[in-house]
Amino acid sequence: MMIFNMLRETVSQEINELFNAILEGKAELAKEIIEEALINKLSPSQILNQGMIASMAEVGDRFERGEYYVPEMLIAARAMQQALSILKPHLKQSDLAAVGRVVIGTVKGDLHDIGKNLVGMLLEGAGFEIRDLGTDVSAEQFVEAVRGDEADILAMSALLTTTMPNMKSVVEALHNAGLRDRVKVIIGGAPVTESYSQEIGADGYAPDASRAVKLVKTLL
Repeated sequence: MMIFNMLRETVSQEINELFNAILEGKAELAKEIIEEALINKLSPSQILNQGMIASMAEVGDRFERGEYYVPEMLIAARAMQQALSILKPHLKQSDLAAVGRVVIGTVKGDLHDIGKNLVGMLLEGAGFEIRDLGTDVSAEQFVEAVRGDEADILAMSALLTTTMPNMKSVVEALHNAGLRDRVKVIIGGAPVTESYSQEIGADGYAPDASRAVKLVKTLL
């Protein structure tokens, strides 16, 4: 019993240390903790769910409470991504399935990617499989990615009012390809609004990265 309790305390300590390392954006420390946790036979799912996903959820909560801002979110998300690179091979070996598949990109004519990148990183931190198409993505590229990846969610970003109409073009292209009913479409970006989302027939709008994660979870 004593040995069992000691092992349980070790597990709890490593999970807590990982949680805090990601929360504070300490990427190298997070990677070291994961490597040690794997040596100590912690399951990849436990490391992911209790350490990493829980930490990113706390990052989102702190952002909504006004305790974290975009720089802090980016630092934590980058730490999570780097740490996840250590864990991913073990997740594949344990056949741990992703929560869902998300195709993400900035629409045609728009080269802004900070917001899009942050949404992608937070979604990955929440357990989703992400395919990032980058910037200046055409309607045809979005459609082919949805078809090929069997995506659950298509997330589009625009920072310019002049490129916003391309979001509508993507929704129409999905209809024409017979894929619209197969995928949920969400949009975001500085000039984008909830009313515009409804106008073009998207499934939802998020004003920031934290709420984008919550929206995706709600839609699925």
